[in-house]
Amino acid sequence: MNTSPENRPAQNSAANPWALRPREALAALKKLLADPEATEHVFTIVRALSGKSLLRGFLRFRKTAVGERILSEKRNLIDTLSNRDWLRSLPAGSLGAHYLQFVESQNLSADGLVEASQPEEDEAYGDDPNIRLYGERLRDQHDLWHVTTGYFRDVRGEVCLLAFTVAQTGNPGLALITLAGMLKTAGESKDWRIVKAALNGFMNGRRAAWLPATEWETMLARPLHEVRSMLKIRAPRVYPEISEGSPAYASFA
Repeated sequence: MNTSPENRPAQNSAANPWALRPREALAALKKLLADPEATEHVFTIVRALSGKSLLRGFLRFRKTAVGERILSEKRNLIDTLSNRDWLRSLPAGSLGAHYLQFVESQNLSADGLVEASQPEEDEAYGDDPNIRLYGERLRDQHDLWHVTTGYFRDVRGEVCLLAFTVAQTGNPGLALITLAGMLKTAGESKDWRIVKAALNGFMNGRRAAWLPATEWETMLARPLHEVRSMLKIRAPRVYPEISEGSPAYASFA
């Protein structure tokens, strides 16, 4: 029997879906740094280092009134975010209108992250449909968080949003990606303001309401400024000075 270390992660993860796999995470991190557009490596890192963070999030989620309702209805956020005719019918200035402008301007789709994340998520969720529903809902909120927090889709914006997400989820895999992205960006640009911007993103994430339990389906029709107030989202600091874009949703005025 081959019991070499490279064979152990798969065996351990099958027996224990919460097992840490640092070697796998570091290998994927090297590939991600070489090609930041290779989104699939993000999910590999997150899965390898998540530990019990997903489980803890799910247990917290199901204790909330929103979580209980979504789980009982087996509600899929993708269904709402994919309905572009409905999104176009929403008032100007609403979260949904800004979200639609964001995804269309970036040539994104609501299910764009699904394909890249599927192999890792199939392993992470195991046989529990409720954990799967929570995990997929958490994944599908990412672009809504871009719009709500005001972070653009440039490299610096992604780093800041990741820092915000670390504060919200406590995921060690995301923390590693954030740190690596922050250092690489600062090193390449020789502009260390990204460190302050990311730390501000983390603090904003700590101060905000817990976004995973947000009922986004009812928030989309509300004015963006009202959503931000309800969720205690603060305007980014430092990031606007170094951002590579300034979309309409970035304004907190």
